[in-house]
Amino acid sequence: MSAPHQPRRRPVRLGLRENWPQFTLLVIVNACVGGVVGLERTTTPLIGTRVFHLTNDLAVFAFIIAFGVTKALTNLAAGALTARFRRKQLLVAGWLIGTPVPFALAYAPGWDWIVAANVLLGINQGLTWSMTVNMKIDLVGPARRGLATGLNEAAGYTAVGATALITGYLATAYGLRPAPELIGVIFVAAGLVLSVLLVRDTADHVALESAQHPNPSGRPEETPGFREVFARTSWRDRSLRGGSQAGLVNNLNDGLTWGVFPLLFTQHGLSIAAVGLIKGIYPLLWGIGQIGTGQLADRYGRKPLIVAGMLIQAAGFVLALALISHPLLAGIASAIALGIGTAMVYPALIAAVSDHAHPAWRAKALGAYRFWRDLGYALGALVAGIVAETAGLNAAVIAAAALTAGSGLLAARWITERHHAGVRP
Repeated sequence: MSAPHQPRRRPVRLGLRENWPQFTLLVIVNACVGGVVGLERTTTPLIGTRVFHLTNDLAVFAFIIAFGVTKALTNLAAGALTARFRRKQLLVAGWLIGTPVPFALAYAPGWDWIVAANVLLGINQGLTWSMTVNMKIDLVGPARRGLATGLNEAAGYTAVGATALITGYLATAYGLRPAPELIGVIFVAAGLVLSVLLVRDTADHVALESAQHPNPSGRPEETPGFREVFARTSWRDRSLRGGSQAGLVNNLNDGLTWGVFPLLFTQHGLSIAAVGLIKGIYPLLWGIGQIGTGQLADRYGRKPLIVAGMLIQAAGFVLALALISHPLLAGIASAIALGIGTAMVYPALIAAVSDHAHPAWRAKALGAYRFWRDLGYALGALVAGIVAETAGLNAAVIAAAALTAGSGLLAARWITERHHAGVRP
């Protein structure tokens, strides 16, 4: 009697072409991830000042601090949790935790509820965004790592920008709440359903790449623990240190503009819709641009894009103040420079960190890098709040320009190329 028929399992292969259906699905999921955080880009600082009548800039920016700290810690935990849980499990958990966020933003009776919602949002973003980028890197292998991260970040930040634009116009037509925030329900529902029903885990792809990854010592690769990987990524490895500090300052910029730009440009007479346009252009260019810059990072190396991108961002802050007598022009010019500069930096940094980490501990290294990067949100809001309270909003923008230029010079000094080498540091 013949054995019962067993369905033939498709062979596991690395590559974008070989895994395009799952890769495309993860791009869509990450667009939903970006859409959720995009809900806050235009309206939330104005909700603080106009709905809850906050007068202290640091209090207004508290929601960004809560988001940044929580997301940074979740990124760090996500890297460690991949040793115990599958990536799909963590992805689904992130969506479940983020479910209350749109409702809290729409109907919060007090500012403390908004801050609490951003704790949940930070956890949601840390788990979902971490898993989508890790899973894409798992699927494509080392040769197309820059393109993979570029497409992942492009999907997320294009959605951030589009949502910022939409919420600006909804706020103009229907008020700051609840209409602009409730579109987030669509993003959460779509992301959760797709992740549960269609996304497949990538553990087999990680195992395949690890088996193909040469070890110069000839001994089996020993996976370092959480503390060792964190230390390597944060300070012991020169290139990883360079990437981590650049990531931190990059998102410090984003955290600062998130809080400062809506207040700065409305003070100079712009409408909420115009602010939404400025806040939309920045992440739209950041997102769409990464499709090309990710490929450039694969072709020409990571370091040139990182250094140049940081310096272009610094120039964007200078433009915001140099042209402030024409506030709409100033906002658009600044947003364009910030968007282009960030598009150059973002995928190149993730790819550079991946280049310097063995597949066996790459998820932990990316978690540590993304901890420092997203801690920048909180530090940006904190710096903005303190400087704005003591010296004004313009001074906060000047501080961001100086920090960004300095970070670009540090990246030039510390980061070395290990493009496509595929060997352990």
